[in-house]
Formats: sequence, C-alpha cells, structure tokens
Amino acid sequence: MDEKIELKVLNVSTSKEQASAYALVLVEVGGNRQLPIIIGPIEAQAIVFKLRGLNAPRPLTHDLFYTFAETFDVQLREVVIYKAQEGVFYSYLYFVREEIIYRIDSRTSDAVALAIRYGCPIYTFESIMSEEGLFIVEGESPGKMSSIDTLESLKTALERAIQDEDYELASLLRDKIRQRENEKEKKEEEPEK
Repeated sequence: MDEKIELKVLNVSTSKEQASAYALVLVEVGGNRQLPIIIGPIEAQAIVFKLRGLNAPRPLTHDLFYTFAETFDVQLREVVIYKAQEGVFYSYLYFVREEIIYRIDSRTSDAVALAIRYGCPIYTFESIMSEEGLFIVEGESPGKMSSIDTLESLKTALERAIQDEDYELASLLRDKIRQRENEKEKKEEEPEK
C-alpha cells in the first residue's frame, strides 16, 4: 500500500515557468522533500492572505465557503493530493458532518486554501512525492530550486525545464547531471578494497 505523507505549506512565490502563475511549495513534515505546484493568482492570494493573517475587505470565495460550511456544522477533516498527471495535481477534500464522511473532488490550490482555513492536515502519497518531489539540499534556502535524488529524475526535470523555456533552471540541472555522472564514473573506476 502507498504510504501517506503529511505536508505543510512552505511558501507561495511567483512562478518563473508561467506568466501570471504562482508556485505553491509544500514541504514534507519531518522529511526533506518539497512538492512545488503551479497555481493561479486568485488561489495564491487566498493562501497568502490566510498565512499572513490578513483579512480582505470583503470575504474571499474560500472564506465564504468556510463560513457556509461552519454555519451548517460541516468540518474539513483532511486534504489528500491523490494524483499528479502532466503537472496537474488532483485532490480530495474529506468533510465530516454528523459523523458521516464525505469525499469531494477539488483543485489542489482550492483544497490547500481551505485546509489553511480549517487548520487541517494536507497529505499526499509516497508515489507522488517520489515522482514529483524535490529534495532539500543542506545549506540551500527552503523554497528555492533543490536537487533531486536520482539521475533519471534530474534528466526528466531538465526536459521539462527546456519545454517550459526555463533556460536558467535547465542550465543548473545540466550542470548537476554532469556532476552526478562524473561522480558515478569515479566510483566505477575505483578499485575494490
């Protein structure tokens, strides 16, 4: 069975990959991996406002949804990011009302915005983290581009960066791939002791 991994919101920043988009960075609780997700400006605003304790002059859509659910005694128990396909993440919201659990499909950005309002946990699965997650390198600031654990993952990330025309990231990934390949060659050339 696929292990469930708890995440928390680390950062929301502008995306280098897509104009007028933002990068939501989730980090593994008790671990060293990040899960970056591209989101729209409205959802980014809803997340940032709540993270910083700010209130809009009028309720944002996520605030309205939260107030509506609270009025009718509906609690959000957890958010689960259950699938990632071609850069799109899919999530479920698990609500509880009168001890009955309801599962509702949601965009991940909306799910995270609601999870922050409810203070409920956000989860994903090990298979998604191993495929889409990035490792945090010691000495690097969290939220920045981090190294990925396998050579194959680095090559996949390089292809994606080239397709997205993010040549600065592609250059960094190319250098990291060369470094890993050189390290691998040196290990193979070393005589066994």
